[in-house]
Amino acid sequence: MESGAELRPSALDLVAALLTGRYPEGWAPLAENRHLLVLLTTSLAVLVGCGVALLVRRSAPRAAKDAAPPRPLAVPRAKDEPDPDDGRQRVAVFFGTQTGTAEGFAKALAEEAKARYDKAVFKVVDLDDYAAEDEEYEEKLKKESIALFFLATYGDGEPTDNAARFYKWFSEGNERGEWLSNLRFAVFGLGNRQYEHFNKVGKVVDQLLAEQGGKRIVPLGLGDDDQCIEDDFNAWKELLWPELDKLLRQEDDSSTTPTPYTAAIPEYRVVFVQPEDATDINKSFSLSNGHAVYDIQHPCRANVAVRRELHKPASDRSCIHLEFDIAGTGLTYETGDHVGVYAENCIETVEEAEKLLGYSPDTLFSIYADQEDGTPLCGGSLPPPFPSPCTVRTALTRYADLLNPPKKSVLLALAVHASDSKEAERLRHLASPAGKKEYSQWIVTSQRSLLEVMSEFPSAKPPLGVFFAAISPRLQPRYYSISSSPKMAPTRIHVTCALVYGSTPTGRIHKGVCSTWMKNSTPLEESEECSWAPIFVRQSNFKLPADPTVPIIMIGPGTGLAPFRGFLQERLALKETGVELGRAVLFFGCRNRKMDFIYEDELNNFVDSGALSELIVAFSREGPTKEYVQHKMAQKAPELWSIISQGGYIYVCGDAKGMARDVHRTLHTIVQEQGSFDNSKTESFVKSLQMEGRYLRDVW
Repeated sequence: MESGAELRPSALDLVAALLTGRYPEGWAPLAENRHLLVLLTTSLAVLVGCGVALLVRRSAPRAAKDAAPPRPLAVPRAKDEPDPDDGRQRVAVFFGTQTGTAEGFAKALAEEAKARYDKAVFKVVDLDDYAAEDEEYEEKLKKESIALFFLATYGDGEPTDNAARFYKWFSEGNERGEWLSNLRFAVFGLGNRQYEHFNKVGKVVDQLLAEQGGKRIVPLGLGDDDQCIEDDFNAWKELLWPELDKLLRQEDDSSTTPTPYTAAIPEYRVVFVQPEDATDINKSFSLSNGHAVYDIQHPCRANVAVRRELHKPASDRSCIHLEFDIAGTGLTYETGDHVGVYAENCIETVEEAEKLLGYSPDTLFSIYADQEDGTPLCGGSLPPPFPSPCTVRTALTRYADLLNPPKKSVLLALAVHASDSKEAERLRHLASPAGKKEYSQWIVTSQRSLLEVMSEFPSAKPPLGVFFAAISPRLQPRYYSISSSPKMAPTRIHVTCALVYGSTPTGRIHKGVCSTWMKNSTPLEESEECSWAPIFVRQSNFKLPADPTVPIIMIGPGTGLAPFRGFLQERLALKETGVELGRAVLFFGCRNRKMDFIYEDELNNFVDSGALSELIVAFSREGPTKEYVQHKMAQKAPELWSIISQGGYIYVCGDAKGMARDVHRTLHTIVQEQGSFDNSKTESFVKSLQMEGRYLRDVW
């Protein structure tokens, strides 16, 4: 050993020297550079500490196997979302949905496609989540090679809330040219033939995709909810598979026949809870959670402040005026907006469901969309469950759609849980292609509700997890045109609601969920224990002209008067501040002035105050012949043409299937006759009114 080796400082020597300030002979250069010494000793101390920690860890006993690991900070890539550079073909499955049907179809197709094409990746995408900013739509779509679109149309040919931003961006950007030449696409639309603009959104997107360079895989699918939209979807799907085979199957497996696919019955995981173990029973409506920004997912709890009947005692119908108190909530609205209301099933309906399912109303349970280890159930396709623990009564009251006719997939789920083999066979037959006609007659035409069908097959007792995942759809909010203006009622949202009550072909008395709830609600003016509901505001383009001097024509029979009551409140508030107003004409219709002339005194006051220039009422049950708003319009044709020619606006609100069509035809006739136009020029003129935003409709 060399003699100099004994002079080398060890790690402990360095630390000791630093602490004492005494440096042995030969360490002078180090002593003169104290900063260097601090750095060296700190580094050594860290290394020593790490070594000790490693020894301790290795010598310690292992944790129990069932100890939960800490959650990672980054979300791991899902199993069906592999590395984008792995060379696998990708298919984007987009949906625009209002009630969940389009989303359900998108997820069902993706699940079946995953079973058919194991070398491809299918990803279901909410159109609203696809791009944070509009500019990203183009950037992302350029990268797609195969895209399937499921697009619902509602109202007056409008896109669903979650597809509105995409639809506006895509339909208004016609200057892009053929920028989608690498995209192959297919579109399935969801609509109802009873409405004038049947499947408009699907038709527009399908056409624009082709015009901008995309290559259509199969013709546009037109789902009709007036009949059996599931049959339309299945027929379109059978056209799609052979074409996807050509795109997604490898040459070496193109000749193989795909394994017959049977869709799994979705099911939530349910854990029953003993009352003494339930520390957090969900007693309030889950969705009202105090968010600063309210929407369909985060509504605002609002008390019913006022409720009164609008029809006179002689009427055999009912129409409710309701006021929600939004003072101090932060919820705001504008004149012409819509309010979404989450209502509850009536107690008779809930008790019937409890009996059919065989559960006590006080049964407590928790519900989950994942397994105990956190693995998503059904490949992650289940929607998030409602909050729990809660009782069976609470779940059926607030979250279960019990009165709509069941889809065929519901019948198949009931068949699986029917103990009587004959009942199970009959359910499967109704859901099969062979039972198509019988299903149409026995369920669709007869308007049989889910509960009616379940009562016909009493041996079908699905567990709660299956019932809420596969049988009962989630109860959806009901939308109403707000019948007030924040200029007159800043802390109240007014609703004008006709009671839905009538006999179905089976003899069942159908009671509308939300209108019945409103009819039976207890207002704050009657009791401190008042009724309340989670509500939210949906913005609308049904607005008064920015210039209040522009003349307007309003056409709204029955509850179609609702937004115009808000319009007139706003005009009155403006007039009281000295603002000059343009001419305003209102066409209102009802059966008889002694029965259902709603808001009669208010309307007359609007005329007297100058907020309304002329009130024209059509009474359909007073004279020898029925007279409707379109007849009154025809009588006022010269005056209406004068207003239109002066740049006036036309507003229509009410029933889309009948009234709105009749009014549109009458408007077409007025334009053609008063303007001396031929048919082509008339069509062009009316279309230009719509494009300019001067002919607006709020119809349902």
